[in-house]
Parts: sequence; C-alpha cells; structure tokens
Amino acid sequence: MAEAEEALRTLAHNVRAARTRLGLSLDELGRRAKVSKGALVGLEKAQGNPNFATLVRLADTLGVSVSALMEGPAEGRVRVVAADSVTPLWSGPRGGEARLMLTTSGPAPVEVWRWRLEPGEEYPSHPHQAGVVETVSVTSGRMVLVVDGVEHTVEAGQTATFDGDAPHTYRGGGTGTCRLVMTVHLPPGPASTAVPAPTATDPA
Repeated sequence: MAEAEEALRTLAHNVRAARTRLGLSLDELGRRAKVSKGALVGLEKAQGNPNFATLVRLADTLGVSVSALMEGPAEGRVRVVAADSVTPLWSGPRGGEARLMLTTSGPAPVEVWRWRLEPGEEYPSHPHQAGVVETVSVTSGRMVLVVDGVEHTVEAGQTATFDGDAPHTYRGGGTGTCRLVMTVHLPPGPASTAVPAPTATDPA
C-alpha cells in the first residue's frame, strides 16, 4: 500500500512539473489529452487511480515517456529490472497484461515493454505523437497487429515495426498465449527527458 501511495505521489509531481514546464493550464492539458479537469486535479493531488490509456494520453500530450511520468531518475550506470517487480499497467479480461520494464535515458528515449496476450484479447491504442516508432518482437504464440485498419499477422520469431501516429491495436491470435517484447522509440527533443523526481524538500 505504501509503495502504491509513493508511486502516485511521484506521478502527481511529474505530471504537475511537466505541465508547468510547458506552461499549460489544467484546462488546456485536459482538452489536449482528453482527460477531465476533475481527474487532473485529483491526479496532481495524488488521488485517484488513472488507467493505462489516460497515462499514455498524458505522456503524449506532455511530450514525455510513460515511465518519465511514473519514475524518478535512474540510479547507477546499469539498471536490471525483473518482470515480477513491475506492476502491470494494463490487464486484459482473460489474463493478459502489459508491463513497462524501463525507459532508456538520453534525448531520444526508448520504452521497453513486455506484453502477454491471450487468444482474442486486444488492446486498442490511439495515435501517438508524430515521430514515435514502435517495434514488436513476438517470442511465442501469434499476434495480430492492426495499423490504420489493416491487419498484419506476426508469428513467433518475427518482428514488426511501424509509425505510431496512426490508430493501432494489439490482438492475441492463434490458440495459445502470445508473448512479445515491444520497444517504443520516442522522438528526440528536450521534452522527452525525464522529469526530476520529488525530493524530501519538494512535496508532491
């Protein structure tokens, strides 16, 4: 419970800091991200429980990665992250899930995700900001990748890449579980850098 509360405080700080840096009011951020002002007010007060889609829309609007909204600065030169230490950001109705493992540092960050999709399970994503490129590598099973209304089957051992600024959907195909590793390459720019985490003298 304490870890969840701390994560929410960090998220609240990072959203508020990114919004302030861009000079956006709550009304303007809500309009651009299609999130109600009431939800944003609650989020910046470390209240509520924003879902995965809301986090993605906020990250896209603020020009940062999802993990830049959720994490403090990376510690040390090398980071090793275990899948079971990362809370799923999306859970499907049949047991599927998506875990954001980490985001690389630098002017053009890369998000690394682990997904599990059960047969018929799908996650529809809205278009991301221009310049976002996604790469999907299926390690087992089969997935159906739908980009701008066109379906593409991606089998185990295959990798697909596409521009993320079009509507797209990830769907479990075949009869077994589909496991995949996804990387999301964010466009370079100062807005893509991580937001500093709160310190002891910087209340969230």
